[in-house]
Amino acid sequence: MKKINIKDVFLLVISILICQGAGFIGSLFTRPSIPTWYATLEKPSFTPPNGVFSPVWIMLFALMGIALFLVWRTGLTERKARIALGFFGMQLIFNILWSASFFGLRSPFVGLIDIAVLWIAIALTIFFFFKISKVAASLLLPYIVWVSFAVILNFSIWTLNT
Repeated sequence: MKKINIKDVFLLVISILICQGAGFIGSLFTRPSIPTWYATLEKPSFTPPNGVFSPVWIMLFALMGIALFLVWRTGLTERKARIALGFFGMQLIFNILWSASFFGLRSPFVGLIDIAVLWIAIALTIFFFFKISKVAASLLLPYIVWVSFAVILNFSIWTLNT
């Protein structure tokens, strides 16, 4: 049986907290707008109930944290790890910016631009993570599927409300 490495446990916890922290920051823009502005928008028939979003995002941020850990633990001395982590950081920032754009600015159009860039950043992150850890890349697949759905939802909300 392999001995538990305290450094890895610490790195895993930090990785998950970073991702959940990004979700928390995004929620600061989202939560106040749900019962007010968002409730007034016309939405497509395939819009999930509001109660679905939070548990899905919590799960996705946990998977992202585990993926981050698997790449980060390879070490920052590896150039490919630094590149992969750079793309990961970029997608995390665009994830937060989507909430700020869509809900904070109350702009489905700006949100649509951001989420398109976010999708590209996630795809690049998966590509670079795959070079380091196939498991880490695989853990991000539910995320890009959800964001793909979110792109369609965002586009539909924008078109229904312009």
